[in-house]
Amino acid sequence: MNSLLRVLVIEDLEDDMLLMLRELRRGGYTLDPLRVETPSEMAAALDRQDWDIVIADYTLPLFSAPAALKLLQEKQRDLPFIIVSGTIGEETAVAAMKAGAHDYIVKGQLTRLLPAVERELREAKERRKRQDAEWALRESEAALRQSQQQYQALAEASPVGIFRTDAQSNCIYVNRQWCEMTGIPFESALQDGWAKALHPEDHDQIVAAWRTAFQDSLPIRLEFRFQKPDGTILWVLGQALPEGGAEGRGYIGTVTDITEKKQLESQFLRTQRLESLGTLASGIAHDFNNILTPILAISQLLPMKLPDLDAGNQNLLHILEDSARRGADLVKQILVFARGSEGKRIPLDIGQILSDVLQMVQQTFPKAIEIQLHLPTDDLWTVSADITQLHQVLMNLAVNARDAMNNGGLLSFSAKNILLDESFARVNLGAKAGPYVVITVADTGTGIAPELLERIFDPFFTTKEAGKGTGLGLSTSLGIIRNHGGFVKVHSEVGQGSQFKVYLPTMRETVAQAAASPRLLGGNNELILVVEDESAIQQVTKASLEDCNYRTLTASDGIEAIALYAEHQKKLV
Repeated sequence: MNSLLRVLVIEDLEDDMLLMLRELRRGGYTLDPLRVETPSEMAAALDRQDWDIVIADYTLPLFSAPAALKLLQEKQRDLPFIIVSGTIGEETAVAAMKAGAHDYIVKGQLTRLLPAVERELREAKERRKRQDAEWALRESEAALRQSQQQYQALAEASPVGIFRTDAQSNCIYVNRQWCEMTGIPFESALQDGWAKALHPEDHDQIVAAWRTAFQDSLPIRLEFRFQKPDGTILWVLGQALPEGGAEGRGYIGTVTDITEKKQLESQFLRTQRLESLGTLASGIAHDFNNILTPILAISQLLPMKLPDLDAGNQNLLHILEDSARRGADLVKQILVFARGSEGKRIPLDIGQILSDVLQMVQQTFPKAIEIQLHLPTDDLWTVSADITQLHQVLMNLAVNARDAMNNGGLLSFSAKNILLDESFARVNLGAKAGPYVVITVADTGTGIAPELLERIFDPFFTTKEAGKGTGLGLSTSLGIIRNHGGFVKVHSEVGQGSQFKVYLPTMRETVAQAAASPRLLGGNNELILVVEDESAIQQVTKASLEDCNYRTLTASDGIEAIALYAEHQKKLV
């Protein structure tokens, strides 16, 4: 074996020690022995170096095995301790074993010493392994506790909601941000309490998706809504991954507020839809206008060409002209929605505009509707706008408010100056940072259902009865406001009324140009070239000019027009 064995021998007789060492050498050990007789010598030996085993006589003149065992324990040395004595009885030996001795041997039976030492050395080695493993486990547990404390500190400081579940999908932890986002206290969120934060319309779908993912240990990524106890709705992105732990396979995940992102997506999709509808409406309006133009022109020419028509036929022509004009006005509204119309813009005082609208609605609206106007004490900033179009917008909003209050209510107009910052502009499509005047038209009517709120600006969409609305009022108003560089925000709740906010950018210049008055001129046999690809409009225009004492040349396309111009350019007006 040839291994070094450091032996501390507590014995007053050197010969007895030599007999014990001889037995140990038979086992192939290289010995490093030391004999001590007193407590002080033993204490000094323990402090000087490490030992592999202690062999002690039970009774010495100045020392004893029990006292040596106690000293060893006080020094916290876990060493094999074997008692070798010629006088120890069985009861004394048992008491010594209970006190911590590992074995006892009668001096007359020293052949048992080597097997006992080898056994106790093996057991001591196993004890050290167990102690090392226990120490490593304690260190690991301490490190884990520290890691968990650090993790929890980070989780509590996180700007996103964090949650954990156990292997049975029960929620076992949510951080402070999760509680703030949902409005649910920590204790109420545990187990399955977290589901109380889900929006009622999303609850069943999200719970089912969660259970399916949990059963199959799949990653989770879901967009859904939280509804706080105060009714506030919050869009969130929930993500989670399975994690292994001492209690089985649970999940750890995050919940991020994406309300702003969803609002932007909704506004963007709404804008795309309106742009598509606008393109379609513009094309339809163009073709419809080409149909209406000759009808309107002919209805005006026929009374001049047929002055002897009876009253009945003249009335029919008036009805035809009125209907054509109404159709033309409808086309104008469609075109305003589709691509806007510049109109005549001048510096306007919004307060005066609102006062004019207020006077008009007070004279025409039912008395059961109370009408109020709130203007700031400071002067409102000036906006550059087409006064007719702005009147149209405000009247459209006022009429819609009146129709929502069949049993009476409150209709209020107000305006104020406001400076929009970059953060506001980022979450409101069409908005730019800068000074605005915001006009608010609010009513206490029936309100608008959430599923309809997304469609109210669509052209031809109306909730009114047939014959009571074209569905173009709000779409036209939106087109006008956008064409003025502004935007519209709406808030409405069923049974609580509606509030429309019209944002108009303020102007820098304050000088308005004077409007020119058009004059209708008659001809003096001048020659005019009419270029028009629509045959009906071409013919009506030709007839109208000739009735006004002009001569005409007509062309259906650019090439024909250039040829006629080259031939008659000196004769043309």
